Amino acid sequence: MKAFFKRLAVQLVGWAFIVVGIIGLFLPILQGILFILIGLIILSTQYSWAHRLIVKIRARFPRLAQKSHEASARAHLWLERLRGRRE
Repeated sequence: MKAFFKRLAVQLVGWAFIVVGIIGLFLPILQGILFILIGLIILSTQYSWAHRLIVKIRARFPRLAQKSHEASARAHLWLERLRGRRE
């Protein structure tokens, strides 16, 4: 049951980022593309189509892929510190 709720939460958060990203494409306040990319990265853990899309984006934009990798590493360290574990 716990795994089901975790998977549901990941999907809800991913889709929420995509919806906010689509809204952000029309509003000057939000960065729509950024929210869509975050949503795709989250959904790529659950859906193969999202993973394939992220792979295509990283191949097309290598500088963006490098920045994404660096941000992911920083986020991983930050999450580990929140959990109380240090690597």
